[in-house]
Amino acid sequence: MARCSPPLLRRLFCRAAKSASAAGAGAGGTSKKNIVFLGSPQVAASVLETLLVASESPDSSFQVSAVVTQPPAAKNRGRKLMPSAVAQLALDRGFPGDLIFTPERAGEEAFLSDLKEVRPELCITAAYGNILPQRFLDIPPYGTVNIHPSLLPLYRGAAPVQRALQDGVEETGVSLAYTVRALDAGPAPELLAILFNLGSKLLLHELPSILDGTAKEKAKPQDDSKITHAPKLNSDESWLSFNQEAKLLHNKVSYLFPAYSSMLLPTNSGWPGTRAKLQLVNQNGEPDVLEIKVISTKACASCDKTGDGNEVLFSGNSLLIPCGGSSCLEVVELQLPGKKVTTARDFWNGLRGQRLLKSP
Repeated sequence: MARCSPPLLRRLFCRAAKSASAAGAGAGGTSKKNIVFLGSPQVAASVLETLLVASESPDSSFQVSAVVTQPPAAKNRGRKLMPSAVAQLALDRGFPGDLIFTPERAGEEAFLSDLKEVRPELCITAAYGNILPQRFLDIPPYGTVNIHPSLLPLYRGAAPVQRALQDGVEETGVSLAYTVRALDAGPAPELLAILFNLGSKLLLHELPSILDGTAKEKAKPQDDSKITHAPKLNSDESWLSFNQEAKLLHNKVSYLFPAYSSMLLPTNSGWPGTRAKLQLVNQNGEPDVLEIKVISTKACASCDKTGDGNEVLFSGNSLLIPCGGSSCLEVVELQLPGKKVTTARDFWNGLRGQRLLKSP
């Protein structure tokens, strides 16, 4: 459902490249309106693909005249600079390289000058990620519209999908919102992809009214009394506390699953995934702290197996870790430091008689 209402945006990126072709993009004698797209991760690339395909239709009322995205970032062990997913898709589709802007700050004078030469009539943002200054918002006459993966005003902020999963909500959606200068007044990877796919379709449906100006007339202000916030994730949240109930921990593993990094976070973010500390006790009874990354889990309301209350057991294909409220977290896949992801069964077989306990 659409929420064409004022939310703040937090998106920025890029470095700018000025060229004569940028100046001519909006003045080429075409009747199509110029749209500039801003986004960076893979979920945003799917939105750009939808816009590019739609713009190629003979009866399309718009054209994508420029793309704004995050600067190339060092990736993988070779630390080679790689373009964002959005930039890569644009290049693969033959989009002019000098119309792919990658400024460090959206308020850079050089970038804003280049943007004005493109003459955008509408800007569209999807997972762009930073604050857009008022000087940017003043440029496109039809405004800036954001695809936000929540039912605004619920879950305003940088991590709406992750917070919705954390809260265990049964229903969510996507909104279109005009961007104004106020904080978003205006498993996770799969849900992110679904919502941005829906957002693309919603955007195409609403573009005619946005481009003829009637959308602003029917846009409804958000009800501030119903606002909930979705603050940015921080690395301290990646640690699991087994004093909590298993359902809460399972939700956390879902929204902090490592694949989230490649879907939404910058390639150089170093996001840790979901982590836990256990105690490994050798045959002499000597304990040692073992840090693991928890990859996939299940939640049980109660444990069938019984131990000493702190002992981690194995059943079926899962580690059984006792949690708060007599619940039990089943760890199906995990990763040791410096190692590849492994199944709980292979990990358990490698213990060779050592005991595993919850860390105090």
